[in-house]
Amino acid sequence: MNNQRRKCIRKICDSIEDIKEQVESVFEEENESFDNIPENLEGSERYETAQAAVDNLESALSSIEEVIEYLEEAMN
Repeated sequence: MNNQRRKCIRKICDSIEDIKEQVESVFEEENESFDNIPENLEGSERYETAQAAVDNLESALSSIEEVIEYLEEAMN
């Protein structure tokens, strides 16, 4: 891979890192909200929806990290 393509991939990785930080922020807020749901609402629709959101955001973060790893490996 030449330097021009490496530079392009580095810029892409930087952009993805910014997106990752934004998703992490939303994940942390959602997770905190989920953790603060009263026990008497466990099993409710609200609880299940919040849990699914936390799980999906966590999966998204994992996928974003995987994309970054693949791109960084491509530069080597």
